[in-house]
Amino acid sequence: MLSFRMELPCLCLLLLSCLQSLSANHDFFTSIGQMTDLLYTEKDLVTSLKDYIKAEENKLEQVKRWADKLDLLSATAILDPEGFLGHPVNAFKLMKRLNTEWGDLESLVLSDTTDGFISNLTIQRQHFPTDEDQTGAAKALLRLQDTYRLDANTISTGDLPGVKHKSLMTVEDCYELGKIAYSDVDYYHTELWMAQALKQLDRGEESTMDRVTLLDYLSYSIYQQGDIERALEFTKQLLALDPEHQRANGNLKYFEFQLEKQKKAEEDITQKEKEGGKKETTKKEKSKKKVSIPQVPERKKYEMLCRGEGIRMTPRRLSRLFCRYYDNHHNPMYVLAPVKQQDEWDHPYIVRFLDIISDKEMERVKQLAKPRLRRATVHDPLTGKLSTAQYRVSKSAWLTGYEDPMIDKINQRIEDLTGLEMDTAEELQVANYGVGGQYEPHFDFGRKDEPDAFKELGTGNRIATWLFYMSDVAAGGATVFPDVGAAVYPQKGTAVFWYNLFPSGEGDYSTRHAACPVLVGNKWVSNKWIHERGQEWRRPCSLNETD
Repeated sequence: MLSFRMELPCLCLLLLSCLQSLSANHDFFTSIGQMTDLLYTEKDLVTSLKDYIKAEENKLEQVKRWADKLDLLSATAILDPEGFLGHPVNAFKLMKRLNTEWGDLESLVLSDTTDGFISNLTIQRQHFPTDEDQTGAAKALLRLQDTYRLDANTISTGDLPGVKHKSLMTVEDCYELGKIAYSDVDYYHTELWMAQALKQLDRGEESTMDRVTLLDYLSYSIYQQGDIERALEFTKQLLALDPEHQRANGNLKYFEFQLEKQKKAEEDITQKEKEGGKKETTKKEKSKKKVSIPQVPERKKYEMLCRGEGIRMTPRRLSRLFCRYYDNHHNPMYVLAPVKQQDEWDHPYIVRFLDIISDKEMERVKQLAKPRLRRATVHDPLTGKLSTAQYRVSKSAWLTGYEDPMIDKINQRIEDLTGLEMDTAEELQVANYGVGGQYEPHFDFGRKDEPDAFKELGTGNRIATWLFYMSDVAAGGATVFPDVGAAVYPQKGTAVFWYNLFPSGEGDYSTRHAACPVLVGNKWVSNKWIHERGQEWRRPCSLNETD
């Protein structure tokens, strides 16, 4: 009798720590640290899938052996049917096979080997990224493309600076990126990525995508950018492949009409300029206009600094920056073992402390923060409350000194080195940046038009910022100050410090800063925002507004 017995192991081996952190959070794309859990989830699913494939192969192997045996037997029997069945054992076995064994084979073929895999997949699926995560990651790639001036081919081939694990994008990947840009009415990036998908098809890459679909998106996105002539050219290419394409046929007539209309308008303008050119020339010569130097937009300055371009400090200013061993006026903790300190910028005065936090401390901080990471928030100037914002792509968690002695130790270290009171400071905030993670230009302190910015805390304005870098970043991720041209790069185990307020209590607007998008790598930082209350005797108020 044909028997079939299979034992498919239940593969719901989910790490509880992963489940807790995954189920409690969304917005995976905003934190590389939490995205690592998804790799373990996927690895578990791959193991489950392989076991399912193994079970299916085992089943098919049994069916194949049965088929081969019967094929040989029937081939012999058909040569002499009566003689074959004249043997009573052959007659009995034929009855048995048709009555019992073919039924067993049917049960074998219909048996479901997917239970283990499907149950595991169902459990894991509730912790999968959402459409928002996929869209967020796609927009992050587009943001990186703009900030670091990367062409689509560079991103598609994975040729990014500092990469360890190179990854290629398929035609489908490029199409998906272009489609997301299209849904966001971003026709510039739609054109770039549909064109890249076409290039990869032309190079012979195998794909299920067809040129007609890509040309359809490409021609329309180019038209929306005002280039009717090129839009018409791609529409003609589309119709050469699919002459019956209804939308393309309609667009062809419309583009031709618009192009003719555009040419006629240009001819009319040229004719009018010729007729009235002499009169206008004499008027222009008489009126002398003052030449104004165009201001560089903040966004452009910010992106230039992220790329390592922009303002450069003069040699004279550079000569005034030093490095030193620092004990903060003979603080007892650092008299015998002063810390290494170096000047990063003169105004605002930014200093960096080197080797100021150990690997053990950084790992402990990350370990405590990771399960609590939530989408980073900003102070809403209108309501004074915290809310999420598209210009801050990261996740953060707050750690208090009483929950772990190490956090208390770190807080005390900041107090010893700055000489500022920590009792009124905010808790240590830990942040992990996601795909293209950034924080666009902002102030840490509350301006005069935001009187309620920190009202709930009751500790006054943010007088100073202390920022630990807890990871190296392969490319990108600098902290930049667009108004002054300063760029401070992440260096694991260091911390930077600056005052947001003058001693008078007035805000220092030159401290407006930003976190550049992380191009390659994983950026972990932790910061301490120090407030005014408690600093009255530690940093006395000045009578001069800008002192």
